[in-house]
Amino acid sequence: MIQSMTGFGKATLQLPTKKITVEIKSLNSKGLDLNVRMPSLYREMELGLRTQIASTLERGKVDFSIFIESTAEQTSTKVNVPIVKGYIEQLRAVYADADETELMKMAIRMPDTMKIERDEIDENDWAQIKNVIEEALQNIATFRKDEGQSLEKEFQLRIGNIRQYMTEALALDPERVQAIKDRLQTAIEELKVNVDENRFEQELIYYLEKLDITEEKVRLTNHLDYFLETINGTEANGRKLGFITQEMGREINTMGSKSNHAQMQKLVVMMKDELEKIKEQVLNVL
Repeated sequence: MIQSMTGFGKATLQLPTKKITVEIKSLNSKGLDLNVRMPSLYREMELGLRTQIASTLERGKVDFSIFIESTAEQTSTKVNVPIVKGYIEQLRAVYADADETELMKMAIRMPDTMKIERDEIDENDWAQIKNVIEEALQNIATFRKDEGQSLEKEFQLRIGNIRQYMTEALALDPERVQAIKDRLQTAIEELKVNVDENRFEQELIYYLEKLDITEEKVRLTNHLDYFLETINGTEANGRKLGFITQEMGREINTMGSKSNHAQMQKLVVMMKDELEKIKEQVLNVL
């Protein structure tokens, strides 16, 4: 079963003094492009988090965020009283007649007037936060699997369309061969020369063999079957599917160059259009 690289996962936790929210967003990318945003308090845990996220999500442009909302009446941010008083004294020396309230307003805007008392990591809290992170990862994994099912239906539709257009193109082959024979015969008659019938037949067979698309039909059919087999397998991945679509494109292009028939070329163009839609969606496959 295939998975999409596009996904979103979220989980929340209410602790006694704060609310923790974990959000994970991912888009398609050639490899793992991981951006982690978290409070400085938990920064020492980042390396382990990155390893956990990488092993779970594998690929994609991933934005991982931990948000903390304080729900306690007290805050760890305090007014740095000695610094503020020092600023007021300096300002009073400059503005002797200034209002005390105005001096306070000016002083509080100066550097280092607020200080944050650094908390230590509470191991019990972190154990609960890890559970929330795991929940968010499970949610984004579920999202990716659901998106993968949608992609699978899209692929099956496009593969079926290519197969149908190929069948219609092959149905035109007798008409195409006869048209080539008639065109060559007419050209010879217009030259008004005598031609050895046996030699003409041999040359015609050689020419038709060069325009034969039987091998391309067989190879393209095998690629279509292999693509469906891969998306239904246990080890489906976007890179492998990308390689298969390249091979499909090669066979379709060869059919187009050999077709030499307007209606058949039109069907080849329709096959190419379906293949391009497949290629666009393959970029989203994990």
